[in-house]
Formats: sequence, C-alpha cells, structure tokens
Amino acid sequence: MASRSLSLGFLSEAMAAIRASAALTSNFMNEMAVSTPVSVPLATAQVKRPTRVRVEHPVREARSSVVQSWNPVSTVPVTIHNFPSLEPLHLERWSVQHLYLPLRRDILHHAVVYEGDKTRQGSASSKTRWEVHGSHRKMYAQKGTGRARRGDKQSPLLRGGGKSFGPRPRDFSSKLNRKVYDKAWRTALSHRYRQGELIICSNGMELNPPRDFLMAADKLHLKDGLREAYLEKYMKGLMDRLCLGRDYGRTLFVTSKRRDLLFEAMELVPSEGMALDMDDVDVKDLLQTGRVIMERGVLEELLRRHQSDLVSSVVVNGLVQPAPAMGERVLWQ
Repeated sequence: MASRSLSLGFLSEAMAAIRASAALTSNFMNEMAVSTPVSVPLATAQVKRPTRVRVEHPVREARSSVVQSWNPVSTVPVTIHNFPSLEPLHLERWSVQHLYLPLRRDILHHAVVYEGDKTRQGSASSKTRWEVHGSHRKMYAQKGTGRARRGDKQSPLLRGGGKSFGPRPRDFSSKLNRKVYDKAWRTALSHRYRQGELIICSNGMELNPPRDFLMAADKLHLKDGLREAYLEKYMKGLMDRLCLGRDYGRTLFVTSKRRDLLFEAMELVPSEGMALDMDDVDVKDLLQTGRVIMERGVLEELLRRHQSDLVSSVVVNGLVQPAPAMGERVLWQ
C-alpha cells in the first residue's frame, strides 16, 4: 500500500507540472500573437525598402533655388559697361519680351537655315549639248563603218561634249515668316543674356592703346609690320586679361559702324574672335562665339528692327498697341 500511495503522489505531481507548462505556453503564444504581425507568404508580402536621402550641395542648392525663384514679369536688369575696361557705368531695365524669352531651338534652327540659304550664290552652271561651240553635223554615217552609232560632237557621251542634267543657275533662298525671324533674333539675344554671355557697352567702342603708340604711328609711319605686330600683341593681352580669348570660346564685337583700331586688331587675331558691323550680323553670329559684346545703340537698333511680332496693327479705342520700352536707366554712378 505504501508503494502504491508513493506512485500516485509522483503521478499527481507530474500532472500538475504538465498543467503549469501548458498554461505558460498558452500565455506566451497569446502575447506573441498580440505583439508580432501575422506572417504572410513572400509572394504577397510588400517589403518596404529604405528610402535613400539625397544630400544636395548647399551652394548648388541655394543657386538653383534662386534661379528657379527669380521669374521676372515685366523687366530684367542690364548693366552698361565701359570699353575696353568693362567697368560698370549704370544699370538699366529692359523688357522681358526683348531679353528674357524662353529658348526655342526650332525657331533658331529655322532662322539659321533661312540665313544660310540666302547666302548661297546658286551660280553653278554647265553647258548642254546645244550650248557647246562647234558644228552639229553628224560625225559619220549611221551604217557601213563598223563603228558605234554617233551623232554630233557635242554628245554627252564624248569628251568635250555637253553635260546631261548638269547644274543650272538657281535660287536657293527659302521662305520664313518675318515675325518668326524677328522672334529668333530676340531668342538668340535672350539665350545669351540668360547664360551671362551678353555684355553691353556704351556707344563708341574703340581700343585705347598707349599714347606713345599713336604718336609713333602717326609721325614715324611704322613699317615692316611693326604696327601690326604691336596691335596683335596688345589685342591678345587685352583678350587674355578680360577672359575673352580663344580659351574662353572667342568673342564677337558688334559696333554701329567700323572702328578702325578694333577691326584692324581683330583681323590680326582671328583665333581670338571677330568684329562685325551691325548690318553684317545675323542670328548665327550671335550663337557661334563664347561671348557677345555690343554697343547699347546696336542693341536698341537690333531690337527695334526685329519686334514686328510685338507691334499690333489692331486699333483699340483709337490707339495702337505700342512696342515695349527699349531701356530705362535706374541706377548710375
């Protein structure tokens, strides 16, 4: 009896231990179900990838924010410089319709092609068989000679004969609406202004070499290339000092009329840039160099010539819509 009672005591203790472990296991599973999400298959799970934070350069970010925030509505500032020192003289404001148009590559392309077609001479010409000098008699009989059939000596098959379907004088010029061409001019100027490559100087741009050189050139009549060598050296030094030379994309100088010293010096250093009269400039010239330096009067005259799309011929209340103002001085020394 004693052994039986001892075995029953061990059995009751084992059953109590099993009940206690089952209770702990159920409590642990309940806590896990509340605290952890239910697992789902990988095919339907949406895995969140860590977002990559882009760190911008502070100077670049500030510059881009300033450029994006600056959106002029009516006018833009233009600084007028002195030549050749390029020191600022005064500040003016010009209309956004003149110097702040958006870039239109299609209009610029049409303008450049239009100007190129107008410059083609179209004078290529060749003689047909009826224009070649000589008799038009048949060379020999049609049959009986054993040779190939021949007509006259002006045949295109023979050396010295006429040309079949050769070039004839023609006109290569194409058509472009005037308003589109005028807008292309202002678009090219606006692109240069946006890039900071348009420099406006006061009227009368001319070189200012030392007084000794001018006196020697007038009195001694420098010969044997001394005058040209000095002008070339002076112009190269000036272009390098102002960062306008070949290393910076060359420079275009536009004046109202020919300036003797400036044009002569630029002809001696064609690799540094070129100087053109106002009447010889086109849209392509404004786009192919690194910088454009022009007189204020030239800018005003070019804009006055190319603003047909801004001037309306419709009369409203007895008035015609005028063109935007050219330039108003707002700050000067």
